[in-house]
Amino acid sequence: MRVPDPVEAARNPGKRSWICARECVDPLISGLYASSFLASSRYNFLYSANFAKLYGSSGWSPSPRDRQPWLQVDLGRKYRLVAIATQGTFNSYDWITKYTLLYGDRPDSWTPYIMDGGNSTLPANWNYYQIKRNVFHYAFTAKHIRLLPLAWNTENGGKIGVRLELFGCAYDSYVLQYNGDDSVVYMYPEKRSRTLQDHIAVNFKTLEQDGLLLHSEGIQGDLFTLELKRGRLYLHISLGSSVIHKVDGRTTLTAGSLLDNLHWHYVTIKRYGRQVNFTVDSHTVTAICKGEFTHLDLDTQLYVGGVIEQNIPHLPSTPNFRGCLENVFINGINIIDKAQRDEPDIRIPRKKKMHYACRDILLKPMTFAGPNNYLQVPGFFRRPRMFVKFKFRSWDYTGLLMFTRFADDLGALELGLSEGQINVTIFQPGKKKLQDSLLTLTIDEEEGSPLKITNPFTIRTGDRYFFGGCPKTNNTIRKCETKLNRFHGCMQHIFIDNEQLDIDIILQRQWGRYAELLLGTCGITDRCNPNPCEHEGRCIQSWDDFICLCENTGYKGEVCHMSVYKESCEAYRLSGKYWSGNYTIDPDLSGPLKPFQVYCKMKSYKAWTVILNDRVDGTKVTGSSIDRPYVGDVNYWNASWDEVTALANTSVYCEQWIDYSCYKSRLLNTPNGRPFGYWIGRNNESHYYWGGTFREVQMCGCAINQTCTDPKFQCNCDADYRQWYSDKGYLDFRDHLPVKKVVVGDTNRTGSEAQFTVGPLRCHGDRNIWNTIAFTKPTYITFPTFRPGTSADISFHFKTYRDHGVFLENSDDQLRNFIRIELNTTHNLAFIFMVGDGILNVTLRSPVPLNDNEWHFVQAELNVKLARIKVDYQPWAVTRFPGQTFVTMKFTHPVLVGAANRTLRPFLGCLRGLRMNGVPLDLEGKVNEEQGIRRNCTGECLNATIPCRNGGQCIEGYACYTYIGAHFEIGSWLRYNIRKKPISDEAAWANWIDPHYDNFSLGYNDTADDIEFSFSTVHTPAVLLYISSFVQDYIAIILKTDGSVDLRYKLGLITHKYQLTHRNLADGYPHYVNITRHNRTIKTQVGDIDYEIQRHNAPGFIGCISGVRYNVYAPLKALFRPNETNPPVTTQGYVSESNCGAFPPILGYVPWEVDPWFTTIEYFYIHDDLVIVILALLLLFGGLYSIYVYAYQQKGSYRTNEPKNLESPSSSRPLTETLRREKKYLPEIEEEFRSD
Repeated sequence: MRVPDPVEAARNPGKRSWICARECVDPLISGLYASSFLASSRYNFLYSANFAKLYGSSGWSPSPRDRQPWLQVDLGRKYRLVAIATQGTFNSYDWITKYTLLYGDRPDSWTPYIMDGGNSTLPANWNYYQIKRNVFHYAFTAKHIRLLPLAWNTENGGKIGVRLELFGCAYDSYVLQYNGDDSVVYMYPEKRSRTLQDHIAVNFKTLEQDGLLLHSEGIQGDLFTLELKRGRLYLHISLGSSVIHKVDGRTTLTAGSLLDNLHWHYVTIKRYGRQVNFTVDSHTVTAICKGEFTHLDLDTQLYVGGVIEQNIPHLPSTPNFRGCLENVFINGINIIDKAQRDEPDIRIPRKKKMHYACRDILLKPMTFAGPNNYLQVPGFFRRPRMFVKFKFRSWDYTGLLMFTRFADDLGALELGLSEGQINVTIFQPGKKKLQDSLLTLTIDEEEGSPLKITNPFTIRTGDRYFFGGCPKTNNTIRKCETKLNRFHGCMQHIFIDNEQLDIDIILQRQWGRYAELLLGTCGITDRCNPNPCEHEGRCIQSWDDFICLCENTGYKGEVCHMSVYKESCEAYRLSGKYWSGNYTIDPDLSGPLKPFQVYCKMKSYKAWTVILNDRVDGTKVTGSSIDRPYVGDVNYWNASWDEVTALANTSVYCEQWIDYSCYKSRLLNTPNGRPFGYWIGRNNESHYYWGGTFREVQMCGCAINQTCTDPKFQCNCDADYRQWYSDKGYLDFRDHLPVKKVVVGDTNRTGSEAQFTVGPLRCHGDRNIWNTIAFTKPTYITFPTFRPGTSADISFHFKTYRDHGVFLENSDDQLRNFIRIELNTTHNLAFIFMVGDGILNVTLRSPVPLNDNEWHFVQAELNVKLARIKVDYQPWAVTRFPGQTFVTMKFTHPVLVGAANRTLRPFLGCLRGLRMNGVPLDLEGKVNEEQGIRRNCTGECLNATIPCRNGGQCIEGYACYTYIGAHFEIGSWLRYNIRKKPISDEAAWANWIDPHYDNFSLGYNDTADDIEFSFSTVHTPAVLLYISSFVQDYIAIILKTDGSVDLRYKLGLITHKYQLTHRNLADGYPHYVNITRHNRTIKTQVGDIDYEIQRHNAPGFIGCISGVRYNVYAPLKALFRPNETNPPVTTQGYVSESNCGAFPPILGYVPWEVDPWFTTIEYFYIHDDLVIVILALLLLFGGLYSIYVYAYQQKGSYRTNEPKNLESPSSSRPLTETLRREKKYLPEIEEEFRSD
């Protein structure tokens, strides 16, 4: 059962207190009357706005002449909105594909819904009947909504068509208007508030950049202040400060941007102990309060909207709030409701009357949002004085703000942005430009000095003004001319000659013109807040995009995500840096730790990393005791403790010298006693062993070497002599290093003195680079869920013989959010992902094969700007995203390595050095021999359970069932001669098949036949497979002219024919054939092709055959993977290696709705009646022929399996160009007779 949120319940009294009863997902439009719908136009009365209800019998469509169509809904009261759903017009080709949603409390003042990443474009439908639901990433409140279609279906005469539904719940609003000289004070019960946890919520809207929202203090230095500064919200919180103990507990959190736009903003503050979550709209900031206190102790009162006391009109640094506050809740207490009911715990300074309604200012905002936007409005013609006033907001550094041409050819005036500065330019015909002349320019209420020119000129105002740009069709005499770019941003509150511009009336009466303008709203967003640039990169933005400046950060890339440096000295050595010197390393690469400088001592076989510290020269200690010891911190040069620890953690081996010199100062005392001195290492763990000995044995190196001054003690210094001795040696247990602190506790006696030295940390190797496993069976290993945020990078090495396989995948429960890296073909490496805008991929096409069993290094990166992948030193394959893209990588499943979900497309080969966002994954820790996961790069040939038959040599393929195929061109064929007998006793053992039979002397089993292969072709007829014996018996599988497949065999005097399938298998797709036989002894050899079979082989087989096996024989493997100098294989024509006929392994059923490779549904009709017919024929022939078979040669019958139609896993092009042309002509097929 879900526990209710007290603040949420208080904000929405209309909802039940126990939210588990129902969620905030009520449909809000289906029950509205027709009068609640309004539209800019309609196609005809059958497409009116009131038909725009989900599942309705029609839908809304605007007039084709409507330049800016919109659909508006009046919900009747204020609601909390959480989602929207759209459909197209019923039974039509009319639907929208993209739209923008506006919302507000009034029908003439709109707020655009902005998705994560600053994008205001929502995806819509792809047909008329399916519903597209968009869940808002943060809930908002509104009484009116307006939908603006941006794109729609145009095929088959399609047009705009909308049916929609909103989901949410009723919202009760308690509002208070502030004018900057008023305040509401909440008096704490018993004049004191002490809390361990807080939940505070407030909504606000304002036009002011600065203002105080909440403020309270405590006498112990506790503080709680929420204020608006320069359009951003600041939370100052302190759980206690002390001047005496020099403890400053003040913590400041910042969130939001451009909050002075007269839109409602939603603020939530949650605190438990020292942890604080601060949320503004959808942006959440988390922090841990300074100090060690956990309770917030506030005294007397809480100020809401400003501080007003006697002789104090406001706080010294912050003005009072001006605007509207809504639903102010302090730990479940509704402050505005209390003030409205005049309850005794509410005090209003100066007894001023408060206004419990929000009075909006009519601003008439507009957004210039297109590449050709402009606004043309009329002016008063031929006036001697010009006065223009407006407000604007933009991220662009250049752009035309306003242009007007004077009457009577007196020139023109241009007002524009240049390098972020306001420029005023006056043009006069036949004269030079006059800049800033005879003008008073006021910016942000700071009036500049009027500038006069020596040659005054006459001004007569023109009859039109242009804002934001000039129209394309601009052929009039008083045309607009400028060299400035078009302005992108917002304008509002426009005055021309002291008259406020009412844009609605002007456009309604067609007094003005505009293009690519969004009226009634300001759609500007701050893409640099929160900062998308990582690692302290600097963000610079324009109207529709941002860039990151990564200089001097140590990182690179579009969002400063990738490290410029290598992760270790070993990595530098492997990259060709063989000289010793100072290097900058970054052990966690793209992780949060910063790069730092170390000394790399390069050897031919390894590289030492050396980091100095401030205890190398020795530290003298006196006056310490075991109760009050001296604790010496070890500070490492150029690196923090976390960075040095990361280096030690990724190294193969580390060591650090430690030396304790003593004069009547004991070190470890006795093995069982409390030590006087010790050192502290990783994880703040204390260690009581010293250099030169083993870990956790509480002794020094002299005890190991038996060289201690006094053999009764384990350390030289424990002898407690009045002369200088020392205990020293290397600490070399990497998991305890580096040394963080040294504790000395026996120098307070008379004459006692000690000195300790900690040498530099020395490490070599990189555990991650050679962290290697081999996949020898179809399986995968799992790691914890990948949580990358908005940027991800993945790197690893691989090698394989296989032409496909998934290296890595991570997804959510519905596969709506996933990333995957896979080898698609021999040359294609694909990075596939769905992180916010459908399934996308970037594919690298390598000029050389990637399945050459050599190591290849893969790097992949995904962020809001692009996705890219590279292998080795080849160029990046890049897919760039459009501006305003947002990436959502919220995975829930574990990371799968080695295959996709449900073991789809398994990878067989070796992986090493896997990192995700700089964090190495311990592949070797997942070794499992039973599942086919081996340490290091070893495949099936290592300690093979069954050796290769026929004396063959095992060729590494990482798995036994790797299929080898061939592509046959016209006139080509292959013949395999079966050997007469095994060549050794070991080979005889390898040829063993079944212990119940004793006939394996010839290397094959005469009593049972097992035939399997797969093929693909579009040419008929052809002989797929032919096997003959010394007595003219044969087995043949024939592809007939109509594409059907026959099985024919001759055992004795009678030839038997069976149709395996009447389907046309010459369709270019792979088909699998398997035939088995079991009965008494029969011995076979290769002989001539029977004439009846030979006539079906014209012009010969053209296509692909793969995985051919007859009992223990694999002819294609013998051709392309020979284990001997002269394999028993003969070819004619063009036969080259290819897997185009290969069939994929049969896997479990995967529902299409969760299959990430699903494209469309195909129905394959399987003829069950054919199976019954075949079985009946087999029984009939078996019964009639059993007597003859037993009397003649005791030859058996066959059981057949119908060929199975399977998807093609790859291209039909050959993998290699290896040609076998041992015979230029078709020879006679020689017979090999059985010896007596």
